[in-house]
Parts: sequence; structure tokens; C-alpha cells
Amino acid sequence: MSRPAAKRILLKLSGEVLMGEGAFGIDPATVDRIAGEVASAKEAGFEICMVVGGGNIFRGLAAAAKGFDRTSADYMGMLATVMNALAVQNALERMGHPTRVQSAIPMDTVCEPYIRRRAVRHMEKGRIVIFAAGTGNPFFTTDTAAALRAAEMGCGALYKGTSVDGVYDADPKKVETATRYETVSFDRVLNDNLKVMDASAVALCRENNIPIVVFNIRETGNLTRVLSGQGVATTVGGPDRQAA
Repeated sequence: MSRPAAKRILLKLSGEVLMGEGAFGIDPATVDRIAGEVASAKEAGFEICMVVGGGNIFRGLAAAAKGFDRTSADYMGMLATVMNALAVQNALERMGHPTRVQSAIPMDTVCEPYIRRRAVRHMEKGRIVIFAAGTGNPFFTTDTAAALRAAEMGCGALYKGTSVDGVYDADPKKVETATRYETVSFDRVLNDNLKVMDASAVALCRENNIPIVVFNIRETGNLTRVLSGQGVATTVGGPDRQAA
């Protein structure tokens, strides 16, 4: 199974993953499990940086739809991502892996401000870097932040851990005959509005030739399998090829 050959990767996680079986918030056992998977990838020789969403705590777009000012709602969502980043950092460091959180919104008492050269140096020293607070600007999602940081860090691939095992030609939860792609082009994702990442993120990855690998992070051990070329996933950035 074809996977991008990359030593330095960015792992994008949705905030909802950290809820575990709950309906809200952060489940410590789930955070520990995910941190363990990241630790295993680190021990396998990968340089890892991460972006974690905030939807388990606050989703700006949903709040704006209910009457919140969009700008304020997006800033609240950014703060939620900082909480998630600190939770993942705590779990990783308890496992013996030095980790740094860098926030696009400066908050020096809890984490570092985002400085690209410092982040690169952390990774060169073997530390895991978690980027928080999105891009620091409203109207941009954490997907776009992940694509931006992947480009800035010179990552060879962006791995998106979700609740599904790849990209389908239709919503597999609604269409029984939906077929998963093994590989799919950036243009197909954008033209067919396939729900991978938001259009800005996909376009940014296309412009910087950064493949996106979509896989199910809820399946225990799946990150290590996908990084090694095993497991089930979809690579965005290749020719259109559906699973057999």
C-alpha cells in the first residue's frame, strides 16, 4: 500500500477524538491512548508535530450559527485547542517524551508563543511540538492551521486522524454503497467537495505538494500501522484509485 515516504510529519487530530465515549470534554484514558500511539511513532524514528482541534470543548462555527459573534466564537474555539494541547502534552511527558506547546495567541504563562524557527529547532532536538490556537486568526479552521504548519515545518506529509478509515465518494454513514478511495487527487477532493478537510487546507497542501493521509485514529495502534504502510487509509495527492 502506497504511503508518503516522510520522516517529518504533522498529525492533525479532531478535538472530538479526545472525548472517548463521552459527549463532551476530555477523557484522560483516551488522551493517554492517543499519546501512546504518538509516542510509538516517535520511537519508530519520526519527527512529529501536531495540531489538535477544539470541538470537544467549543466549536466556533456552531456557536456563530446560534447567534454568537463569529470572531468572538472563533477565538473561544482557539482557546479550547490550547486546553487540548496541554492535555496531550501532559500525557506525552508522563511517558518520557519532551513536548512543547506553541500557541498562535501568546499566553506566556502556560506555553510558548509560536515561533517557526524555535519549533523547527525543537523537532531537530527530538521534541514533539503541538501547535495550538489555530492560525491565531478568526475565520480559519484548525484544518487550515494544520496545513499551514505542515508547510512551515517542511513536513513530508499531513496525517489526519478521524473517526472514519479514509475518504469516500459519498458519506458512508448515509450511503451504503459508498466506496473508499485508496488514493485521490487534490482536484477531485475540491471539485467533488469530498469531506476531507476544508477547501483552504486542501488547496494549501496542493500548492506545497504535501500529501494528506486520512485514517481512523479511534482504532488502537492504527497510527503506527498506517505510518508503516499497513492498515486502511486514503492518501490525498495521488491518482484517483478506489479500493477493491
